[in-house]
Amino acid sequence: MTQALDAPPDLGAAILEAERRRAVSWRKQFIVVWILILAGLSSFLIIKINLKVDFLASVIPFIVGGAGATIFVSLIAIFFAVILASLGALGRLSRNPYANGVASFYVSLVRGTPLLLQVMFIYLALPQAGIVLPELACGIIALAFNYGAYMTEIFRAGIQAVPPGQNEAAESLGMDGRTTFMRIIAPQAFRIVTPAIGNDFIAMLKDSSLVSVIGVHELMFNAQVAGRPTYQSMQTLMVAAGVYWVMTIMFSFVQARLEKNMAGADRGKGSVQ
Repeated sequence: MTQALDAPPDLGAAILEAERRRAVSWRKQFIVVWILILAGLSSFLIIKINLKVDFLASVIPFIVGGAGATIFVSLIAIFFAVILASLGALGRLSRNPYANGVASFYVSLVRGTPLLLQVMFIYLALPQAGIVLPELACGIIALAFNYGAYMTEIFRAGIQAVPPGQNEAAESLGMDGRTTFMRIIAPQAFRIVTPAIGNDFIAMLKDSSLVSVIGVHELMFNAQVAGRPTYQSMQTLMVAAGVYWVMTIMFSFVQARLEKNMAGADRGKGSVQ
């Protein structure tokens, strides 16, 4: 009788152990696939295109040095993009036809034109109107202007996702509309859209390569400068690709940790309540 009662726990432990072994086996096979792909690519580079290690050793520090400018441009641009998106979302939700019309026009215009065109317009066309800006400023403005429009819809959805009961509760406490939005709606909406901001920042890291066409000395620009004189663009662009890849992985990890911490904080608040 005792053995019969002990059987279910033993069976459950066996099932958990089998699942653990299956997961470990899956991870090992996954890693092997990555190693084989990287080994194949490395062999192709070394054999087919006559990879010159000494050349790469001399240009890698110069290329990687542009990563700082890439991150700087992306950070400043995402900051202003968030501001533009916040204003755009309020405009899109406004009952005022003028505010709504301006915000809708902004979103439609930006989403209907390529980012590269916007970069070139700010850099080449604005000087004809007497507005001359440095290359770095042009790149930041173009990225912020573009991403602000796309994030406008995300912010609008985030604000609308806050339960209507929050407004009703605030009104019952005597709060006016402005105070309710700043203290109740905005913090909750920002928490909702934070993962989307992280995704857009990672995307902006890669799209920032477009500002190289106007002479901003970032990662892509340095890779092109290093490769063109000696016709070694394949090698230098591969280095740039690797750096972009590493940055994407790093910031994706940071984003995942941030989302996990936020989810934990939400669960903690729920347990207290």
